[in-house]
Amino acid sequence: MPIDERLEFKPVRIAALTVSDTRTAVDDRSGDTLVERLTAAGHVLAARAIVRDDVPALVAQLNAWIDDPDIDCVITTGGTGVTGRDVTPEAFAQVWDKEIPGFGELFRWLSFASIGTSTVQSRATAGVARGTYIFALPGSTGAVRDGWDGILASQLDSRHQPCNFVELMPRLTER
Repeated sequence: MPIDERLEFKPVRIAALTVSDTRTAVDDRSGDTLVERLTAAGHVLAARAIVRDDVPALVAQLNAWIDDPDIDCVITTGGTGVTGRDVTPEAFAQVWDKEIPGFGELFRWLSFASIGTSTVQSRATAGVARGTYIFALPGSTGAVRDGWDGILASQLDSRHQPCNFVELMPRLTER
């Protein structure tokens, strides 16, 4: 996955959302891991929040950020499992215009190397909502590392070849 250093790096304005009933700003390790990685890559942390595992609350936060012209991308961590409280994919389904099924497929393939067949419990997903990318990662720091290092670091780098998500941003709302 080559980076073409001749091309201009374009920072993406990313909102980081932790989905949890128990995490706080003091102990949000997966959110911290995500923020560390995206800022180290040269992107802009546009917003950060923690929202409980509740579909209406998640939909409200997602919609607010999707409609914010200063946010290009939302990345969530948490709420992608199979328990009754895990509702992040259900919230995503209420806001996206298009799903990006390859994201979840590739995430589980990469995660298999780390956690084996336990990766089938992940419902990591992604989509596009009114011109904003939305990505849902599981809530562990390992999952954040797998998702960022294995997919998002390159796909959110405008220099990544042969193609990347950034170069498509101007065309996400065309009809």
